[in-house]
Amino acid sequence: MIASPKINEDYWLNFQLEESDLEYLYNHLLEIESPQTPQELLTALIGERIRVEKNRLKEQQSNSGKIYFPRDEYHQGDIITFPLLNWERGKVISTRPGKNPDSAPFSVVTVEMENGDNKLFASGLEDHALNQKNFDISSDDLNLDINSVLERFGDILLERLNQELAQNSELVRIAGRWFPHSLLVDVNIGYLNMAEALLDMEQGGPLPTRAILEQIELPTDVNLKLTEFSLNLALQEDPRFDEVGPAGEILWYLRRLEPEYVQNLPPFLKYLPLEFPISETGDILSMISDKIYDELEPDLAPKQKEEEISLSLLYPHWRAGTLPLAGNMKYLFPTAYEAPRVRFVFLDQNQDKKYEGWIIRNERYAYGLKEWYSSLELMPGSIIKIRRGKNPGEVIVRADTHRPTRDWIRTALVGADGGVVFAMLKQMVPATFDERMVIAVPDVAALDKAWEMTNRSRIPLEKTVIKMMRELAKLNPQGHINLIELYAAINIIRRCPLSPLLTLLSNRSWAKYMGDLYFRLDESVKEENAYA
Repeated sequence: MIASPKINEDYWLNFQLEESDLEYLYNHLLEIESPQTPQELLTALIGERIRVEKNRLKEQQSNSGKIYFPRDEYHQGDIITFPLLNWERGKVISTRPGKNPDSAPFSVVTVEMENGDNKLFASGLEDHALNQKNFDISSDDLNLDINSVLERFGDILLERLNQELAQNSELVRIAGRWFPHSLLVDVNIGYLNMAEALLDMEQGGPLPTRAILEQIELPTDVNLKLTEFSLNLALQEDPRFDEVGPAGEILWYLRRLEPEYVQNLPPFLKYLPLEFPISETGDILSMISDKIYDELEPDLAPKQKEEEISLSLLYPHWRAGTLPLAGNMKYLFPTAYEAPRVRFVFLDQNQDKKYEGWIIRNERYAYGLKEWYSSLELMPGSIIKIRRGKNPGEVIVRADTHRPTRDWIRTALVGADGGVVFAMLKQMVPATFDERMVIAVPDVAALDKAWEMTNRSRIPLEKTVIKMMRELAKLNPQGHINLIELYAAINIIRRCPLSPLLTLLSNRSWAKYMGDLYFRLDESVKEENAYA
C-alpha cells in the first residue's frame, strides 16, 4: 500500500483563522472587485490553505531526498526516500552491477535505512512497473480535497469564519456579502434623499437596489457591482430605509410606510414574562406537541420539514392578522441573512388573491392576513393550512371553507362589568375549525376593552386561570376543563403560552389533573399566593 505524505487528520477540526488568512481574503476581494458571501470566501480560503499545505508537503518531501524509482541512477552518498516503505529514507553506501541474463544491464545499490538495516534496490532499470507509479502529494488525502473538506467540515468552518469577519473593521457586510470598506464609493446625503423620494412615490416599496441606482443616477463608471454594494451599505446605515428582501435578494422599503404591526409588536402578541420558574411538564406537553403552534413556545411544535402545515388560529393572532412562526413553520417561509423584517407574498388559494406579507424574525411572527381572515369570516380556532409557494418569496394559505352552517360554538360574551363569560350558542360557521380552540367573538370591540382592562390592571395569572376554569367548567357536565380549551380561553384576554400555564396548574392544589389533558377546579381550596 502506497502512503502519500498527509496533513494532520485533525487539521480542519482544529482550524483557526490566522492573520495571513484574513490578509489573503482581503487581497482576494481587492482582486476580484466583487462582494462575496461567506460561503464563497470560505471556498476561496480552503483552496488557498490546501495550496499552501501541498507546497509545504512537497518541500518537506524534496528535503527528504530523491523519490526512489528503479529507472534512476544512484551513487554512493545519495539520500533516497521510499514511498512503498511508508516514505522511509536511506543512504546509498555501495553500488555494483546487477546479474540477470533476462534483463537489460542495471545496477544494484545497497542502502542503509534509518533503522540501521541494509537493503538492496535496483538502479538504472528501465523496464519496471514501479517506474509508472504516481507519488504526487495528497493523491489520496481527503483533507486536501476541497469538495471533501466543504462536505465534512463546511458548517464548522463557516461559523468560525463568520465570527472572525464580524470582528474585522476593514470589511463591511450587507445582505450577507462582504467587501473592503476602503474601496466603497461615496454615497452622499443627496442621493439618499432622492432614494427616499423614489420609495415614497412607490408607496414605500419594495424596490431592488439596481432600480434605485438607475433612478437616482449615482455614477456607475467605476464598477457597477461596487457602486451597487456601496449604495446598499449607505441605505442600510440610514434609519429611513429597511432591507426586507429574502435571502439572496436585496429589496428596500421606506421604514415609515411599513404597516404598524410590522414596525411594532401588535399589542395582542405582547407577553409579559412571569416571574416564577417554569417547572418540568414535559410529559403533558409531549401529548400536544403536534397540536399547538406558538411563537412563545418555539421548541414545542414539530421540527421536521413538512410540505403543508395545519394550525388552529389562536385569538391574539386572529385579532392581529398574524401567524406564529414556531417549529417547522420556518421552513415554509422566506428567511434572510441579516434583515430583521422580510417582505413576501401570501397567496390565497381559495380566491387566487395576493396579500402583502411580512416576517418579523426577532419576534417570530408573520403579518398580513387581517383582511384575509375577515374576507373568509374565519374565527379563533379556524384551521389554516400553509405551504411554500411555487415562486420564491410566496407562501400559500388556505382554509377549508364551505357553505356557512349553524353550529354550537363556545362563545365569548362580555358583561356590563367588563368580565368575560362563556356560553354554547349557535353561530354561523363558514370553515372547518378545531373544537378545542374555537371561540366565537360576537363583539370584538367589547373584548378589546376586556383585554385592555386585564393587562392594564396587571391582574395575576392565577386569578385569570381560576375565572376561566369556572367558566369552562359550566360547559361540561362533569366540570372538567381541557388544557387546550383553557389555553385558548385565557388567550382571549391576555397573551400566555402553555408552559407557564401548565406550571401553574401543576403547582396549585386547587387544580386537579384528571388525565388525558383534563383538569378540575377544586373550589374548596383557597387561592394561594397569586402569580402575576
